[in-house]
Amino acid sequence: MKRGLALFLAALLTALALTACGGDGYSGGSASDSSAPAASENQTAYDTGGGDEWKSKTMEFGFDADTPAEVPAEAQEAEDGTEDRLANAKMVYTASVEAETQDFDTCTASLEELVEKLGGYLEYASMGSYGDGSRNASYTVRIPSARFKEFLASVGEIGHVISQDQNADNISERYYDTESRLTTQRTKMERLQALLAKAENMEDIITLETAISETELQIEQLTGSLRHYDALVDYATVELRLREVLRLSTVEEAPPTFGNRLGNAFTDGLRSFGDFLQGLAIFLAYNWIWLLVLALILLLVIKLSKCSQARRTETFRQARERGSGFFKRKKDEPKNPDDKQP
Repeated sequence: MKRGLALFLAALLTALALTACGGDGYSGGSASDSSAPAASENQTAYDTGGGDEWKSKTMEFGFDADTPAEVPAEAQEAEDGTEDRLANAKMVYTASVEAETQDFDTCTASLEELVEKLGGYLEYASMGSYGDGSRNASYTVRIPSARFKEFLASVGEIGHVISQDQNADNISERYYDTESRLTTQRTKMERLQALLAKAENMEDIITLETAISETELQIEQLTGSLRHYDALVDYATVELRLREVLRLSTVEEAPPTFGNRLGNAFTDGLRSFGDFLQGLAIFLAYNWIWLLVLALILLLVIKLSKCSQARRTETFRQARERGSGFFKRKKDEPKNPDDKQP
């Protein structure tokens, strides 16, 4: 019996050992799968993970997708959306600005100094004045495109900007098309010159020279177009109008209550009436000579009209006095001549 118990225990221990070895072999197989190379060259494998989206992908040349390769900085910027997509684009920037100031001389001097500081130039400048004595100025400013935004921001610091419009025109298609046509014409010119050097017949020489002249004209026109495009791209154009005012325009937020709105309306009405009186006084002071002449003409017309009315009245009175007897005889005569009065 003891011998049978010993055999039973030995068999049990053997079974337990085999079970342990089988588990170790399974684990070892898993470990070997995870540590082995993902795939051989030019092989692609997928792990679907029980119906979910694939979690790992082995690309060709034996690189595992779970271990990302080093991404170039340019590609990473493109993925992040931080790359300047307009780096090679030909952009033409234009703007229109209206501003006002209370110190016209200082503002214009600062503006011209700013243009020179940023490397630009004044393409057009004009100054004038209104009837009330206030001055105004108009500028066409050319500013390097790289400093276009800086110039607009600085104008807002020099004067009070009341309106501003910006525009960006992409002329890349026109620019590169013109550049391609210019390259084609230059290649054509080289071939024509080579043929001209080998030509012996006079008719061929004349034909080639005519073609060369036409090609030279095309090259000059295309070169001029590219220079014009380069000037527009390199320098932005800003149309600036400056006006001298007594009080700067303000942009106020809408008042929250009816009382505030009523108070603001009353204040604005008084200010508007005061501005009207000031404008009227300035107008009268500026045009007093013409107003005096107009008043004299008006008085003369009134006096002549009164004299004419008086003469007409006197004439009518005299006519009535001269014709009083005639009117009386007409009144006493019978209506029918056959009727005899006793």
